[in-house]
Amino acid sequence: MTPAPNLQELIESVRADAESTDALDQLTTASRTMAELEDVVDAVLAHFVDQCRRAGRSWSQISTALGVTKQAAHKRFSLSAAALERFAEPTFERFTPRARSVLRAAVEEAKALGHAEVGSEHLLLGLFEPSGGIAAQVLGEIGIARDQVVGQIVRISPRGTETIADPPFGAAAKSALGLAVSEPLRFGHNYIGTEHLLIALFDGADDNAATVLATLGARRDDVRGRVVAKLAQLS
Repeated sequence: MTPAPNLQELIESVRADAESTDALDQLTTASRTMAELEDVVDAVLAHFVDQCRRAGRSWSQISTALGVTKQAAHKRFSLSAAALERFAEPTFERFTPRARSVLRAAVEEAKALGHAEVGSEHLLLGLFEPSGGIAAQVLGEIGIARDQVVGQIVRISPRGTETIADPPFGAAAKSALGLAVSEPLRFGHNYIGTEHLLIALFDGADDNAATVLATLGARRDDVRGRVVAKLAQLS
């Protein structure tokens, strides 16, 4: 394994990057450098935490591996509604305003159903919120209504009795967002819209959104074809 930089190497790096030899300039550079390193560390750990979640590992197992409490692990690595607002730039800079509204709506849908975390199924419900979005239009065209989706969701995950103030985004939802980020490449787009989110929901392996869509008769190829047709009308 490549060794991490040692203390002296980090100090020399800060001195080289600082604007001058002034102590405050170097302290400012050191603070910025350490913040960047922390972001990288968090990103690396979050990647492998997500991998563990997709593999079915519990938060208790993950917290043990990290050497922290279950609550600390969950708080640090669950993507919450507050985190979506805090990291809207640049993490979600390519999401259109309508796509971002889907994320906020998904949080509210999870809260309304009394669910402990935001799942891919709540993202699906959130797609109905920006009614002018391509995703909402396509869902309407293929005969899928919001009430039908709600009915299928509560069949899979019954309504809860408690309201979570800020439910975190679960592994399936974060996986769907990751898939949505790569979907525009197939269209040659430089943005992420509601249509990309909808298509991405078909690709989750045995997750709730994919199950609901399949149960209601939606097919990925058909939905993608309708998206392409609508985009062609706009061009």
